[in-house]
Amino acid sequence: PTEEGYYAKLSKAFLKTNFKPISDELVIDCANGVGAQKLKKLIDYFQENTLFKPNLCNIGDGILNHNCGADFVKIRQGPPDGILLKPDVRYASFDGDADRIVYYYVNPITSKFCLVDGDKIAILFMLHLKDLFEKLDIANELDFCIVQTAYANGNSTQYIRNVLKVETDCVATGVKNLHHRAKQADVGVYFEANGHGTALISKKTINLINNLQDSQEKQLLLNFIDLINQTSGDAISDLLVVETILNNRQLSIHEWNSLYSDLPSKQLKVKVADRSVIKTTCDETKCTAPLGLQEIIDSTVSKYGPKARAFVRPSGTEDVVRVYAETETQEKTDQLANQIAEIIKQQLS
Repeated sequence: PTEEGYYAKLSKAFLKTNFKPISDELVIDCANGVGAQKLKKLIDYFQENTLFKPNLCNIGDGILNHNCGADFVKIRQGPPDGILLKPDVRYASFDGDADRIVYYYVNPITSKFCLVDGDKIAILFMLHLKDLFEKLDIANELDFCIVQTAYANGNSTQYIRNVLKVETDCVATGVKNLHHRAKQADVGVYFEANGHGTALISKKTINLINNLQDSQEKQLLLNFIDLINQTSGDAISDLLVVETILNNRQLSIHEWNSLYSDLPSKQLKVKVADRSVIKTTCDETKCTAPLGLQEIIDSTVSKYGPKARAFVRPSGTEDVVRVYAETETQEKTDQLANQIAEIIKQQLS
């Protein structure tokens, strides 16, 4: 596969899955990285066709990832420098390597900045894929799974299970763990919250589709699968998939973001002398050592209502323990996170 082959395949699949111009304006922050050149090349492949005409910014005149890019937007909870948010515009930010993507916009009613992160991208992918399989009447023969880590928002997990009616599985943080588990499903989707992920369609599934008699629905599904880069982390492919789904379903970014609302969450780091004292289960949601720590965490969490959740895990890189908490209000969430951090300090002092 050559770079030219890549652009040709993606542009062809996009044109075969989009039949009317994309609504609303799309602005892409390329984080002054490789994504800018790649997107420009891809746009050339559309030639006269106006189906895909995004506006690109941070295309290389500034410093890589400096005050721009997916991570910056996620941490700042605001747009990159130099982008003034306007209503009725969709915004997307790549990271410098173009392997991660997040979307954002300004809420038409409250004028607040809204981030659409990896959890919501995974759900959008699965929502559409499952529909395409259902139209072909083969969904009930397949095993669908969205793979998450403990950092996925609790309301996203509830939405996947109760509304999408799809299985979720929780694995340890790290793309390789997510990818490995998603590969075991017939149709597996994963995205880290930071916008790094993809969908994986098994050989069994492709064979099942190919054996069906020809129909428009079959061709549409195969063209849609051609848009997906099944190696982990390709922001350009992910962007085209999201744009195609929003276009095909006539969903605005606000409607997409409103599928469910996230529980307020909080992350803290606690400096410790030796992080290796803390051991967790393989999905990192519970502590197995020091003995008794998990019981203390459980009893603390239980005071914060049915949706409350918290976990701690040793950092992979520095001598800190990471704390994550979520509850139904930001105030309670901050309290819970601080309380858990205190417990860690006491236990490890």
